[in-house]
Amino acid sequence: MIEIVRAPIRVEALIDAVRGDADGAVALFVGTVREHNAGRHVLRLEYQAYDEMALAEMRRLAEATREQFAVSGIAIVHRVGVLEIGEASVAIAVAAAHRGAALDACRHAIDTLKRTVPIWKKESFEGGEVWIEGQAGDGPPDQS
Repeated sequence: MIEIVRAPIRVEALIDAVRGDADGAVALFVGTVREHNAGRHVLRLEYQAYDEMALAEMRRLAEATREQFAVSGIAIVHRVGVLEIGEASVAIAVAAAHRGAALDACRHAIDTLKRTVPIWKKESFEGGEVWIEGQAGDGPPDQS
């Protein structure tokens, strides 16, 4: 399960997608919109993605993570669009025979995703907005 969605992320679906009878652990990471960042009161976030390229990178990430950490399953879902405080923006589930591999793989997956997948985040806060993080600098490519 590798997806970019425009509706709320269903965490249970990720767990169901990765868990098997041989797995003793499922590690889950859920990134949520928080109300403060860099000393500013955040109102909402907006995520944009180059879907085709982002999905390809997410698939590569999942395969590399599976191989590197010997995990049996990995699911990655990222939401795009406008998200309110408390909503999930990204979720990663990893299943493995043992917790160490599942936890290590999950952390590796989210850290790598944030560095390599072309998804951009615009933070709206009291007094303004700014594109932050993401692979390609200050904001998404011109889509005109």
